[in-house]
Amino acid sequence: MEKSKVYFTDFRTVAFGDGLPTKLKKLIKKAGIQQIDMDGKFVAIKLHFGELGNISYLRPNYAKAVADVVKELGGRPFLTDCNTMYPGSRKNALEHLECAWENGFTPLTVGCPIIIGDGLKGTDDIAVPVQGGEYVKEAKIGRAVMDADVFISLTHFKGHEMTGFGGAIKNIGMGCGSRAGKTEQHSDGKPSISPEACKGCRKCAKECANNGLIFNPETKKMSVDQNSCVGCGRCLGACNFDAINFDNYNANEVLNCKMAEYTKAVLDGRPSFHISLVVDVSPNCDCHGENDAPILPNLGMFASFDPLALDQACVDACLAATPLPHSQLSDNLASPGFVDHHDHFTNSTPESEWRSCLNHAEKIGLGSRAYDLIVIK
Repeated sequence: MEKSKVYFTDFRTVAFGDGLPTKLKKLIKKAGIQQIDMDGKFVAIKLHFGELGNISYLRPNYAKAVADVVKELGGRPFLTDCNTMYPGSRKNALEHLECAWENGFTPLTVGCPIIIGDGLKGTDDIAVPVQGGEYVKEAKIGRAVMDADVFISLTHFKGHEMTGFGGAIKNIGMGCGSRAGKTEQHSDGKPSISPEACKGCRKCAKECANNGLIFNPETKKMSVDQNSCVGCGRCLGACNFDAINFDNYNANEVLNCKMAEYTKAVLDGRPSFHISLVVDVSPNCDCHGENDAPILPNLGMFASFDPLALDQACVDACLAATPLPHSQLSDNLASPGFVDHHDHFTNSTPESEWRSCLNHAEKIGLGSRAYDLIVIK
C-alpha cells in the first residue's frame, strides 16, 4: 500500500507573529483540505467538548480556526458530538449543549452552529453498513453526523484507560456512535472487583449509568451485577486502588476493532479530513470529570486525509518523547517492581491496549500505517 501523507507543525510561534489558531489554518491548507469540494455543503466537524470539571479538552479557538477555513471554502460547518452512555454532563442533548457552552463552545466563539449528532435523548441514529466488518455489520451512528456531506475530525490526542490512547479513530468511531452504538462497542468485556482491594469509597458507582455496580452496606464492598453491566470501563478509570479488572482478557482488543469498524462506517462514501493535536496529553479520556497532569510534553499539530496514518504518526511522536515528571507515567516508572513495557501508553495504564486498533483498521482498509511526515514551519 502506498504511504499516506501526514503533515506536522510544532507549537512554537514567533513573538508578535501569528498565533496557534492561524498556524493550524496554515497546516490544514498545506495538507490539502481545499481539495475537498465544500461549496454549499454541510460540513460536520467532530470533536469532544470535554466533560465538566475537565480542562484538558481542545480550546474552542482551534475549532473556530477549522470552521473559518471551511467557510472560506464555501462550506457550512457545524460542530458535533454524540451523547454519552454514562452519567455526566453530556448524556442528553440539553445537558450536552450546556456543557459545551460552559466549556466555551458557543456559536459566537466558534463561528458556527453546534448540533448534538444523535438527538435529544441519544436515540436519533441510523444503521450504517460496515463494509468488511468482522465484529459489526451495521453501526449505529448519530443521524446528524451521517447527514453531513463532508466529515472533518478534530481530535485531542491523549491517553486512555482502556484503549491506550484516544486518537482520531476513537474520536470518530466511539464518538459518532449513538448511545446504543457506544453500548455495542463496549459490550464484550465486563469487570470484576477484588474484595481485598476495594476500599468501599463508591467513586466507581458515580460513573455507572446502568446499575451495574452494587454496594454491600454490611461488607462495605462493591461488586458487579453482570446482567446490568455493559462493560463501558468507566469504573476502571474511577478506581484509585486497582480493585477493578476486566474478566475478558481480550475485551480491549474487541473494543478497538469495533471502534475501527465504526470509523469505517462513518467515513465510507464521502470526503473526509482529519486533524489531531498532541497537547495536554492527559492519561485518561476527556470524558472524565477531571484531568490528571500530562504524561508527555506538547508535541504539535498533525493533519492528514488518512485517519489511520494520522494516529500512527501521533503514536510514534509520543513514544519518542520523554515522559514528564510528576505524572502518572513517571510515577509508575519509579514504582518499586514496576515492569517497564517500553511503551508510554502501556506504562501509564498497564490494563490498556492500543495496537489491535491500528492493526484492524489497516486490515479492513481504513487507511495505511505507513506514512511520510511532512514538516511545516
